[in-house]
Amino acid sequence: MTPVPWLSAVVLVPLAGALLAGVVSAKRATVVGLCASLATFATCGGLLWRLWSQGPQTEPVGGWSAPLGIELYADGFSALMLAMVALVAIFVSLFSAGYFRGGGSRRTDRHEGFFWSLWLVVWASLNGIFVSGDLFNLYVCMELMGLGSVALIALAGPIALRAAMRYLLVTISGSLLYLLGVALVYGGWGRLDLVILGDVMEATWASEVALAMMTVGLVLKTALVPLHFWLPAAHANAPAPVSAVLSALVVKASFFILVRLWIDVFGVLDTERASMGLATLGAIAIFWGSIQALRQQRLKMLVAYSTVAQIGYLFVAFLPAATVAGAEVAWHGAAYFAIAHGCAKGAMFLSAGAIAARVGSDRFADLRAKGGKIAFPLFTFAVAGIGLMGLPPSGGYTAKWLLLTAAARAEQPLVAIVVTVGGLLAALYVFKVIYYAFAHRRVEPDEQPEASAEIPHVMNWAAFLLALVSVGLGLWSAVPVALLDVGLPFGAPLGVGLKP
Repeated sequence: MTPVPWLSAVVLVPLAGALLAGVVSAKRATVVGLCASLATFATCGGLLWRLWSQGPQTEPVGGWSAPLGIELYADGFSALMLAMVALVAIFVSLFSAGYFRGGGSRRTDRHEGFFWSLWLVVWASLNGIFVSGDLFNLYVCMELMGLGSVALIALAGPIALRAAMRYLLVTISGSLLYLLGVALVYGGWGRLDLVILGDVMEATWASEVALAMMTVGLVLKTALVPLHFWLPAAHANAPAPVSAVLSALVVKASFFILVRLWIDVFGVLDTERASMGLATLGAIAIFWGSIQALRQQRLKMLVAYSTVAQIGYLFVAFLPAATVAGAEVAWHGAAYFAIAHGCAKGAMFLSAGAIAARVGSDRFADLRAKGGKIAFPLFTFAVAGIGLMGLPPSGGYTAKWLLLTAAARAEQPLVAIVVTVGGLLAALYVFKVIYYAFAHRRVEPDEQPEASAEIPHVMNWAAFLLALVSVGLGLWSAVPVALLDVGLPFGAPLGVGLKP
């Protein structure tokens, strides 16, 4: 019996759904989108089960193996990222079904059809990044993801057009820097496959310049301070489900590639100074992003600046990761934080979208004394905030505990201080939202009661269930953490086939 080609299926299934959603009527696009989302979720589950039982997976495209052909590859890190994307994506799809049917969007049916096609293309691109085994395929998937994300932002209309164009310039610039680095690598070593490059890579000026350019390009796409200027407006002005996708998933893809490059390809280089620089920027991002979040007067803008802050944790891990004692735990912590943050931030943006749809605005001035009307999405927001604060039993707690352990092993108390203070700052801006929702508002004698729009129940429940997933990642963290050790980059090399 021929085994199911799960690696290619996780890319082809959402692409087929995107094509079908683009040719059917707008009213049927939602049905097609939901069916394609369920099918993609199932294929990701199949790949995860195969990897769990058999170890790292490879699949030559067209029967041609590397270096002559293209090979798809999945290990524990890939599988967890695919699983995180699938979980967030299925709830985003359910939320969107209600959102574009009068639950928050004022766009036409035509825009609903566009959304499903573009969203499934972005999902396919994300999956493609996580299973790509060579540098150029990563570039192609990044470009598809970036262009699809720009179009999704623009669906919000004129208010988001400037943010979408700025993001377009950013994603093209980041991709150009990455591609220049790929050209240097190919010119020097004649290979693009990640595993082969890791075996033949040497510490030369060409490899150092290539890593520098590719790192800057990917950091720009990840929106690390000070290259975060494009993120707040793009995430805050996009439609609510798009904001969740951008913050929870898209920025993680470039970080995933960065980790692959630093460990798999350029591991022979001395990156201690670069690690210190990235960790310093990460610490600045945690404080700067949190302070800016506290200053915002719009809910979605607060959550957007929260993303700027939370991205900092991913890069703070680079400092203990540069030491022998803290490397393993630090990389585990960064990878697990990416997964936990994706679920928590996705739930937070979805709940913020439900709140804005219920009240008619996401301005804090309009949220005053509305706590009773938005109790369910507000509770969801608070549950998701537990993960951002790093409180037990959330996945954020597990990730931050790993980062603190790495800092202790590497004897770097400043990292521990930054992680701890960042959690306190996150608590401040989460409680700010709760405060405004229940704060007293003076009512004028002749003022009429404000009418609140009813929203589909699926919007509230999709956000709430995703928030529960972010908490469950802390309660059942042993299996995901063990899965990270299956194959590269954290565990045994390709072909060993370790089982957790």
